[in-house]
Amino acid sequence: MDRIRRNERLAAMTRILSESPNRIHTLGTFCERFGAAKSTLSEDIDILRGVFSQFGLGQLDTVTGAAGGVRFRPIPSPEEAQRTVRELAQMLASPGRVLPGGFIYMADILAMPDVVERMGAIIASQFYRAEPNFVLTMETKGIPIAMMTARALGVPMVIVRRDSKVYEGPAVNINYLSGSGARVETMSLSRRAVKEGQRALIVDDFMRAGGTARGMVDMMREFSVTVVGVCVMISTQEPVKKRLDGVKSLLVIEGADESSGTAVIRPAAWLAQAAERAKA
Repeated sequence: MDRIRRNERLAAMTRILSESPNRIHTLGTFCERFGAAKSTLSEDIDILRGVFSQFGLGQLDTVTGAAGGVRFRPIPSPEEAQRTVRELAQMLASPGRVLPGGFIYMADILAMPDVVERMGAIIASQFYRAEPNFVLTMETKGIPIAMMTARALGVPMVIVRRDSKVYEGPAVNINYLSGSGARVETMSLSRRAVKEGQRALIVDDFMRAGGTARGMVDMMREFSVTVVGVCVMISTQEPVKKRLDGVKSLLVIEGADESSGTAVIRPAAWLAQAAERAKA
């Protein structure tokens, strides 16, 4: 093999690391692949770490120990996260998006891979330390966000169904109250989907009163799984008291006018607070 130049090696390492977020790559693997010494690769990693940090492209960590190596996490800067969510709020607040019942039409936005990928990175950045084993979501609109969050965390995604599917084998079914509390609904999860003792991060697209999120937490209790966090793309300001406490949201709907088809949507307060702390 011809000698690999440093700029070629850096380009290849950047691609490898960014395509497998939160996965540990040993130096030995890179040594074998590029035919370089560990000391040389350590210098390469220092260069990449500086570049990623300077341009807010993510975080490159060195993990020590027998199974150690280098790990990339696509963590946006607080300023970049706030800017992304502010742009998202403007898109969702455009006229004509308010649906009957005060819901917001967002199917087109959830179909934009680049936008959803950035949302997933923002959500994942809040839960790396919690070390979830999988991301849980409810079919169907929450799937894109949950998938991108799972990708950033380097873990699988698990989908809770509204009814059991024959091709998923035996399932656990539970009843839960809808957000309004006006009706009882059912959700189902295959017994093979998760294992006892695992840790789950719940991600969904929309929350009004938190009935569905509460149901997913109750479902995890049936599997003896610990819920390390719940995050949604957008939540309503009212009712103030939700069925589930401690839920993070990227956006908050302060009000919606069905007659004009417009809504007042703002980024969640914790994003601005994080940006202020970063400036201090």
